[in-house]
Amino acid sequence: MRNVRTGGKTAVVAGGAGFLGSHLCDRLIADGARVICIDSMLTGRPENLRQFEREPRFTLIEADIIDPLPQRLTAGRDPIDEIFNLACAASPPHYQADPEHTMLTSVLGTHQLLGLAAGKGARFMLASTSEVYGDPDVHPQPETYRGNVNPIGPRACYDEGKRAAESLASDAVRARRVDARIARIFNTYGPRMQPDDGRVVSNVICQALSSRDITVYGSGEQTRSFCYVSDLIEGFIRLMACEKELPGPINLGNPQELTVNELVRLVLAHLGTDSVVTTRPLPVDDPRRRRPDITRAQTYLGWSPTVTLEAGLAATCAYFVERSAELRKRPAEAALNDAVEAGLL
Repeated sequence: MRNVRTGGKTAVVAGGAGFLGSHLCDRLIADGARVICIDSMLTGRPENLRQFEREPRFTLIEADIIDPLPQRLTAGRDPIDEIFNLACAASPPHYQADPEHTMLTSVLGTHQLLGLAAGKGARFMLASTSEVYGDPDVHPQPETYRGNVNPIGPRACYDEGKRAAESLASDAVRARRVDARIARIFNTYGPRMQPDDGRVVSNVICQALSSRDITVYGSGEQTRSFCYVSDLIEGFIRLMACEKELPGPINLGNPQELTVNELVRLVLAHLGTDSVVTTRPLPVDDPRRRRPDITRAQTYLGWSPTVTLEAGLAATCAYFVERSAELRKRPAEAALNDAVEAGLL
């Protein structure tokens, strides 16, 4: 049975030091919750959590969810009301760096967190991905579409890991062990993205800021749908709070579709740079089109994105401009090392 408590709730955020996880922690703290962040720091960053250094309602546990969960979570008497599982490298360069670990994070980690949810009577949310649709034959992609995924390709550690995690969560619901819900996340962007994560938004902005050539893979006519981070976090909050009987996974993303070439033109126009576009071969299994059908989110959550692409890109560019300025103010050697590591030089 799920906990029913009045007053401030306690939420566990696995992967809370990452791009999305840290924004979720911000929102939960702002809403009055007590937050327990668990993160291995493999792709999460301590700087994303600096705002919580003096926050008594925030606790950080450095641990990897493929290992046995810390006893302070499993054996503690403190109640846990909600568990958000965002723990997994989410960009191709990061999740392909250690594919076995990526798969185990999705499968073993989800299994362990579902067990924690069952033991604590907590509601559970799995952060899944639009990658479960693979290179889709159906457009836009509804949750009923089963996907076109290569189970042995270089992206399979992430795609199949998330598909297996969805299966675990769905079985827990059918067995009435856990009140679980699944968010299928489409491309999301905003402040705190890692400059070296290989995603198109951060790539284009960082290359433009350093006056390098803009790298476009393939013809650039492949499409994406970009959702600003605050809109996505609102979707998470509504999905976790929803008391309706859900039909299954819920797509969360912005249905505005544009080509990679169009995105590049928008970023260059905003930054006022004259970088030259160069092309490289399209990565294996890279999807040609990506756009969510958000009918379920609108129907069950009353959710639709509200931040325009222009406003979101302006905020994201400002974040990277500010970060590059901060690096320039640091001692030369340290700033150079950080800029190279961040992909700004």
